[in-house]
Amino acid sequence: MSDIQKSESRVENYDLIVIGAGPAGLAAAIYAARSGLKSIILERGVPGGQVQMSPWIENYPGFPRIEGIELMSRMAEHARQYVEIREGTEVLDITQLEDGFLLKTRDGELSARGVILATGASHRTLGVPGEREYAGRGVSYCATCDGFFFRGKKVLVVGGGNTAVTDALYLQSIGCDVTLVHRRDALRADMHLQKTATEKGLSLLLSSVLEKVIGNDETVTAAEVKSAVTGEISRIEVNGVFIAVGTVPNAKLAKSLGVETDEGNFVIVGQDHRTNIPFVYAAGDLSGGILQVVAAVHGGAVAAISAFEDLSDPYFARTRSETR
Repeated sequence: MSDIQKSESRVENYDLIVIGAGPAGLAAAIYAARSGLKSIILERGVPGGQVQMSPWIENYPGFPRIEGIELMSRMAEHARQYVEIREGTEVLDITQLEDGFLLKTRDGELSARGVILATGASHRTLGVPGEREYAGRGVSYCATCDGFFFRGKKVLVVGGGNTAVTDALYLQSIGCDVTLVHRRDALRADMHLQKTATEKGLSLLLSSVLEKVIGNDETVTAAEVKSAVTGEISRIEVNGVFIAVGTVPNAKLAKSLGVETDEGNFVIVGQDHRTNIPFVYAAGDLSGGILQVVAAVHGGAVAAISAFEDLSDPYFARTRSETR
């Protein structure tokens, strides 16, 4: 047997490979496997994604209140009934071939006829003292996820773009006492959002930066804010700090394939979660939109169904395309 043949014989072959074991990837794999596609999930860490960092989730249907890590543990357990989740396996490179894709990892190579990218996104952090220590204990990066816990309490929102202003208005609407902290002397958000903030009487602390998050053994109790003009540092008693300075999609693999992204580097998909590259799909936070567990699960399921239609060419997909 030649070296080339030996190399090829070591390649594992699949119909569909899902990259990422967050809620989108897990849902995608369940739907793909149940449709008959030979599938596998490759996860560079452990299943769960960003959701694991959420102390409590109260807006996922069927679970009035559940820890993020517990919810993802249940999802992973469910997915393992259908597919292998290969943990600690980072995809280093994807090459598009004439009849599929070749994925390289440190443990070997795998081939697939289709790929679902569910690599997620990461919240930008400020790196200030106390931020990491109190993440999930008063420091949050998701107002819609955690805002409920702060109703009637005083919170800071850090940032000046659309997300920050939207988060501040949302928190105010559910009963939080909100102050928006922004390092510049004017907000960067769209004018209609700025107008709404003014109309709603949103408290603004401009030309100011968050210097430190302070707390006790359990939760956040205060924050230090520094004036960018005078350099004076003020201590503000708060119960929570929401950091909204941007989200960074993990789009490196997508870009290496030539997948189109928007200005924020989120992968552009249609309602079917197909990308501009045939047989490449994207779901979850990587594809932007509402960064919520329920939306990620929906996107993963839709991506898997699209992959099934493309790879299996079922009669109902042909009928639907003929009637368009």
